[in-house]
Amino acid sequence: IPSHLYSFSFEVKPDWSRPYAPQPEILEYLEQCAEKYELLPYCEFGAAIQSATWDDDSAKWTLEFQGGRSSEKADIVISAIGMFNEIVLPDIDGLDRFAGKTFHSSEWDWDYDLSDKKVGVIGSAASAVQFIPEITKTGGQIHLFQRSANWVLPKEDAPYSEEQLAHFREDPNAAQNLRTEIFSGIDSGTAFTDPNIRSEMEAAGVHNLGAVQDEALRAKLMPTHPWGCKRPLFSNEYYPAFNEPNLELVTESIERITPTGIVTADGTEHEIDTLILATGFAATKYLSAIDVKGREGMPLETAWEDGAQAYLGVTTAGFPNLFMLYGPNTNNGSLITMIEFEVDHAMRHIERIDSEDLAWVDVKSEPMAVYNEWIQEGISAVEVWDAGCNGYYRSASGRVVTQWPNSMTDFKKQLVDFDFDAFEVERR
Repeated sequence: IPSHLYSFSFEVKPDWSRPYAPQPEILEYLEQCAEKYELLPYCEFGAAIQSATWDDDSAKWTLEFQGGRSSEKADIVISAIGMFNEIVLPDIDGLDRFAGKTFHSSEWDWDYDLSDKKVGVIGSAASAVQFIPEITKTGGQIHLFQRSANWVLPKEDAPYSEEQLAHFREDPNAAQNLRTEIFSGIDSGTAFTDPNIRSEMEAAGVHNLGAVQDEALRAKLMPTHPWGCKRPLFSNEYYPAFNEPNLELVTESIERITPTGIVTADGTEHEIDTLILATGFAATKYLSAIDVKGREGMPLETAWEDGAQAYLGVTTAGFPNLFMLYGPNTNNGSLITMIEFEVDHAMRHIERIDSEDLAWVDVKSEPMAVYNEWIQEGISAVEVWDAGCNGYYRSASGRVVTQWPNSMTDFKKQLVDFDFDAFEVERR
């Protein structure tokens, strides 16, 4: 999502350096927002929650922390941990016996110098597409182990010229107009359902793949699944990296890992001294990545044994005064925009709790079940999400628990027009 939309609606930045801003620029923007809106005095960093337990008698949550610090009581809990929390390690024989340096891509060791290292990378999706071009520049030998090829589309990401930046700074409406234009282009919600759009996307992916000079290598990088079946990926640098002599693509399946390398099914041992795991997250767990217990001690993991589900993606039955941001079935479009809608929805409940002096508010089971049945019907109509890909969309039960099948505007309407009778309450 271009940065003009992948940012807060109430803090439009006029001078992003390019359509897809790099990490330092995004971080600077977030830090400036935190300072401008005086959030930092209310933040406590390094305070990792390991459990949240609801007490029916006191109508309060108890939060327990890692590291032995004392617990906290709360009337209301908002989970803003989203989807990507618990890392996934590959189930490969010998992983624990590798004698070299190992780390997961989400826990990057910035102090470790990759120069002249023999690096094995397991995984070729979103994380690898971003870091492979960068680590190839270090000069070490890179072995990328690919289970299946992914669609990687080009980005329109030329840096803005000085004239364009001056226009954004001088015209108070320019950045907002561009933001609105981007929103309108993404908001149709038909990218995954319109066969013409999918065809255009695949054509763009094939054109992007043409940057790989070796024909046999291009064939190995050509996806066999329809675009949209997995998370869409975008990069202008991924495919050109395969023209570098120090990047090798390995498509033979991994048989085992030895103390000094990776053995593939053809019997070849690829000698490495560094192993980077680009194997993603247990994205379908959401808040159940930590120990959460609701009414009558019900574990969230048990409540979600058929897959994570919530009413409007924000509340889940049996867990009062608990609101989730980027919760189940809210993944589509600009997540920053979607989260703003969810915050507004949660605030309506919090304001009601305050104004009516409620002890708690909890969504009823039946409306939540009806809503989730409607969600799954919408998802089943998106053929590419049911095309048999090994993606992170589905829980173990087969239920798609991540995707929102409609537009962002449709989602906002659902959150605004919800039925208060779908919730039960108890007064203090």
